[in-house]
Amino acid sequence: MIMEHHRGQWGSNIGFLMATVGAAVGLGNIWGFPYKMGASGGFPFLIIYIALAVLVGFPIMLTELAIGRKSGKSVLVSYQNVAGGMGTFLGFLAIISPLLILSFYTVLGAYCIQYVCLNFAELIGVFSLSSISGAQSFTDMLSNQPLAIGSTVFFIAICYLIIRGGIKDGIEKFNKIGMPALAIMLLIVIIRAVTLPGAFEGLKFMFSPNWEPFSSVQGFLKVLSTAGGQMFFSLSLAMGITVTYGSYLSKKESLVKNSLIIIISDTCVAIMAGLAVLPAAFALGGEGAELSGPKLLFITMQDVFNSMGAFGPIFGILFFLFVTLAAITSAIALVEVLVTFVIDHQVAKGRSPKRSRIVAIACLIVLAEAVLVAADGLGSNGLWIPFQDTGMTLGGTWLDFMDFISEGVAMPLGALVMSILVGWVIGPKVIRNEVSLEGNTMGDGLYSFFSICIRFVAPVAMAFILYGQVTTFISPA
Repeated sequence: MIMEHHRGQWGSNIGFLMATVGAAVGLGNIWGFPYKMGASGGFPFLIIYIALAVLVGFPIMLTELAIGRKSGKSVLVSYQNVAGGMGTFLGFLAIISPLLILSFYTVLGAYCIQYVCLNFAELIGVFSLSSISGAQSFTDMLSNQPLAIGSTVFFIAICYLIIRGGIKDGIEKFNKIGMPALAIMLLIVIIRAVTLPGAFEGLKFMFSPNWEPFSSVQGFLKVLSTAGGQMFFSLSLAMGITVTYGSYLSKKESLVKNSLIIIISDTCVAIMAGLAVLPAAFALGGEGAELSGPKLLFITMQDVFNSMGAFGPIFGILFFLFVTLAAITSAIALVEVLVTFVIDHQVAKGRSPKRSRIVAIACLIVLAEAVLVAADGLGSNGLWIPFQDTGMTLGGTWLDFMDFISEGVAMPLGALVMSILVGWVIGPKVIRNEVSLEGNTMGDGLYSFFSICIRFVAPVAMAFILYGQVTTFISPA
């Protein structure tokens, strides 16, 4: 006999939006968008990014929300219900992706917590962070394995305490407080960043029309690939998050409106992150400023705060607290994908699952893999890495290896297969029928746009993104 289990729903649509936008707004926005924009000529990257968000991001997000809400189950069951055996393959990809992403996402979140503490120690006079360079402080952090592992445990513990409360009383409540706080802190940092001497060059770089990267076909394709990969990761597509959060959504809510709000909000935050980071980086180092990955976040930005004098630690605390909140809102969404899968599986087996126990087990599994990434210290501590003798980028660090399997292969492959299935096998009408429940409509014009995008634009774009991701990861380091 199947025991009764109340799965729960979002307490309000605003709570759902806060949580889903929070899931999308993460480290990918804060360092990924600025540094990829910096590497792609600035303005051209922005234009391509927005175009792809409309033509690819919107139809895939709408599809994932509809599939999740139609089933009201975990990402695996949701895909199985609409795609049968192929759905099992898609569901597996959507489960393995968040599991592997969490292995390094939690560690990067832990680094952010350490920087909050270091800047606070500077503020109260316990430690002089400004007396050393951002590069030195980050190098010391990477080499301190016990501290890295301990702070990772702390970060995962925070996620556990939030998720164990459930969708409404845990995740929704946290995001209703965390997202407004995140926005306020980001605005404060932006105001300071754009008023720094030399910051105007960063603004000019972002918004002044510059078509030089499009002067060749190769340049255009490179920008297209980079912007596509960033858009895809930033919106948390094919991670199981949107399907899982959609499964808790009321049939009365408009999926079209919610998809648009999420995409617009995430894109605005990405641009705001660029405003917080790029002008400050240009102010400090001009066009020669370090704009790559973790170095942009933990070295360049800390050097910016060190150069601000007495007010530096205050802005350092605000900035890294903002980044920490963004990391937490994304991490709890990734963990929830795993938790929902286990809970729904146990209910289907006739068991009565205990959420807090399942969340604890999921967090312990994440911790076990995160310890490898934390101890590795981005390759600085001599740990063995799979494929380390190949000379390829994916073998550089444990973070690279986990990122290659998840972001490099599983996510774009899953989105590619899903778009083909929806566009050509089960048909776009399945999505239209779910979207059109409870008085909501999907007009002929919007449906035609959706059908064209999901059948033609999305598969081609995802194939190109998959190719770009794989070649980037396996290229010689």
